[in-house]
Amino acid sequence: MKSSLNTLQIWKTLASKPGGKWAFSRLLCMKAPYFGSISPRFKELRPNYCEVRIAKRRRLLNHLGTVHAIAMCNMAELAGGTMTEVSIPETHRWIPKGMTVEYLKKAVTDLTAVATPLGEFDWGKPGEFLVRVDVQDAEGAVVFRAKISMWISPKAK
Repeated sequence: MKSSLNTLQIWKTLASKPGGKWAFSRLLCMKAPYFGSISPRFKELRPNYCEVRIAKRRRLLNHLGTVHAIAMCNMAELAGGTMTEVSIPETHRWIPKGMTVEYLKKAVTDLTAVATPLGEFDWGKPGEFLVRVDVQDAEGAVVFRAKISMWISPKAK
C-alpha cells in the first residue's frame, strides 16, 4: 500500500465483497502491525472521510472497565492516517507530527472513529494538514476527540 491510489483501489476492490472489509482491515494491520492490537474494522473509506470501529473487548479495558485511552489514541491515529493516505495527491507523503486529545466521557461500549480534515490545505508547499477524529460510543455520544497534525510534503523525485 505505497500510494493513496493503491490504498483506495484496494478498499474499493474489497469493501463490496463478503468479508472484504475484514480483509482490508487485516491487510492494513499487516502493513502497520501495531494497529492490530485494537482489532479495527474499517467501515467506510473515501477521500476526506474514514470510519473505523472497534469492539469493546477485555484486552482493551483499563482498571475501570472502560476502553483504555491509548486504545482510542491508536484508533484515532489509524483512522486519521488512513483518511490522510487516501486524500492527499500521489505526489505527496505524510507522517503524523502531533496529536492532542480530549477524553469527554467514559467509553463503555463498542466505538466508532470518524476522521475528517480540518480546513483547507495548500498542496503547493509542505505544511501541516489537520485532521479531526471523533470517537463515538454505540449511542452516538462523542467520548473522545483528537486533533492530529499530519506533516505533508512532496515526495522526492
